[in-house]
Amino acid sequence: MTGLVARGVTLSLGGRTVLHEACVAVAPGEVVGVIGPNGAGKSTLLRVLSGIQPADAGEVMLEGRALAGMTPGDRARRLSFLPQEGEPPPPMRVEDLVALGRLPHRAARDGARDRVAVECALAETGLLDLRDRPASRLSGGERARLRLARALAVEAPYLLADEPVAALDPAHALAVMASFARLARAGMGVAVVLHDLTLAGRFCHRLVLMRDGRIVAQGRPAEILTDGAMRAVYGVTVRRVGDAVVPWSLTDGRAEDARTGS
Repeated sequence: MTGLVARGVTLSLGGRTVLHEACVAVAPGEVVGVIGPNGAGKSTLLRVLSGIQPADAGEVMLEGRALAGMTPGDRARRLSFLPQEGEPPPPMRVEDLVALGRLPHRAARDGARDRVAVECALAETGLLDLRDRPASRLSGGERARLRLARALAVEAPYLLADEPVAALDPAHALAVMASFARLARAGMGVAVVLHDLTLAGRFCHRLVLMRDGRIVAQGRPAEILTDGAMRAVYGVTVRRVGDAVVPWSLTDGRAEDARTGS
């Protein structure tokens, strides 16, 4: 399969194996959702796919080339990585921080292309009206959109996003996922870590289900988001509301007890 491909990736950190022979692929034109409970290895998998975290065993290939053999600059132009929120942003203008996404292209020195890329990223994330605001004065949701805009400004053919909608309200979460869908239709390959199973089922072409550092299932959302799989991996039941999958209760009955006042 062409695209971004991991084969047999294994990684240990602090004496604990956090990825066990993971095999996954992200093709151009698709959104791949990575789901699973906390501590399943989802963020670690994305860091390995991005080249930020080298694996102990296995290989990651990008369009037929070994990721480990690519220069950092070449890799940064091909793969854009959106991490979870870290330190608060500095008091720089929003537009200036988004423009940092163009650093992998600095050798080309194409000012016009850079301006267009930044403008498109600001528009895609709904930040045009905030472009002159100091980033330190943004809300948590606005900071999340700022990080996404900087990643989009790279214009890389692959985007790896780690919980990009975790801090967003429902409207902005839907807008971000719709952006990923549009980018995929334009040919980008997107891998996104999600906890919201409803968004995962609606916007992702394929899902990768993880538990304890292992990929336990991969496939279309309808194949993965089954009551049996969610019971086994998350310890929850699910119900279908239309085409959406909604986590419903804990398998030990505690959620039902809380709802009924038992």
